[in-house]
Parts: sequence; structure tokens; C-alpha cells
Amino acid sequence: MSRRIIPVLVLALGACGTSSSVEIDPGDGGEYTVALDPASFVAVIDNPLSPLISGSTWSYESTGSDEVERIEVIVLDETRMVMGIRATVVRDTVTVDDEIVEDTYDWFAQDDDGNVWYLGEETKEYEGGAVTSTAGSWEAGVDGALPGIVMEASPQVGDAYRQEFYPGEAEDLAEVVRVGVAETVAFGSYDEVTVIKEWNPLAPDVVEEKYYAAGVGVILEVAVKGGDDRIELVSFQPGG
Repeated sequence: MSRRIIPVLVLALGACGTSSSVEIDPGDGGEYTVALDPASFVAVIDNPLSPLISGSTWSYESTGSDEVERIEVIVLDETRMVMGIRATVVRDTVTVDDEIVEDTYDWFAQDDDGNVWYLGEETKEYEGGAVTSTAGSWEAGVDGALPGIVMEASPQVGDAYRQEFYPGEAEDLAEVVRVGVAETVAFGSYDEVTVIKEWNPLAPDVVEEKYYAAGVGVILEVAVKGGDDRIELVSFQPGG
């Protein structure tokens, strides 16, 4: 994943329950392998911390620079088959000073244990209205790319895992660092928030923390290394 927020994010570094077959060597240079059974996935993503219900929309704004950055996320009434799994399509659009700079379609699916999997993305970066890059695009099962988890069914402090795996292009990692915290953003105040740290070995000088509230998803993203951006939820409309 790139600069965007995913309202949402098996274990390559830790362990969690899943109905899928997973073989992992977490040591340096170890192989990451995932075997998913399409029959173990459900039609609706209703994980409390990452509810991706058709029609849901989120709006975010960044306060980290003089530029006005806005992020609009919508769960489309569309699906895509990835590795034999019917994935939910989420569109994520980033604008800076009302000019589009990134437009991405992400693919997610939930297994019957409640874990939300990330199955790939089709992303485009823009400058002056023209596409300048599609770097970071990937699809699980294609060219060696493998899926990862973006939200566990029951996150616990210390859980660490891969969110995506396409060597050299998409290698985001995550760790649950706090649970049950309170946080206030532009859209409101929340209790029992789960905080997940994210980083990418391809960009080791950047570390972010995302705050997830039940029934909503991501409410806040804060740069804890490599910047001072703070991206807050300013509006949310549930779908269904």
C-alpha cells in the first residue's frame, strides 16, 4: 500500500487464528507462503474494526503541510475474482489542493474467522491530470505476489504480520501496538481504539500508526518517523 488510508490492513511475523493454510519462516531471509481456500471466505466484510460494507464512505484531511490533502474512500458495489476469491472493491482517491494525485482500487476479502485479507491493488499516480506512475500495483497470485492481512479478527498487542507481499513493490508490515485507547479526531471522540504500526522495508525511514475504531475503521493516521503528518477522519457514512 502507498500513501493512502485503508479503512480497514496469515501472520508473517507473529501468529493468529485463521481457517487458511499458512506456512511461515519468520527468520531473516525466510520464505513467506500463503495458501488460501476460497471456500473459507464470506461474502460481506463486517470485521468491527474494518467494516467494508457496500456504499460506505470515509473522508480524511491531512494537517501535516501547507497543502490541503484530502482522501476519499468508498466501498463500491463491485467485486473482483482474485485467487478464486470474490473480493470487495474499494476506491481510494487522494487530492492535493483539489487536484487528483492518486487514484487506487483495492481488493479485500474476509475469511470465516473474521480476518480481513488484502488481495491487491491497481493504483495510478497523477501530475497535471496525467498518469505518471502505476508503481505499487499488484495482484495476489500474479508474478509471485501474495496476500496479507490488513485486520485480524481479534487484534492483540504484539501481533505482527505482513499486509502485502510483492517483492520490491509492495511489502508493508504491521504490528498491533496498543488496544483500548481513547482518541479524538475532527469527526468525533472514540474509546476502545486499536492502534497498529505500519512500515515498509523498502522505505525504512517512514513509520506510521493507524487508529481503528469499532464500527468505523480508520479514524486517524499519524507519522511517528519520517514526517509529522496527521490525517484525521472528517466524515463517515456507513453503507448497507
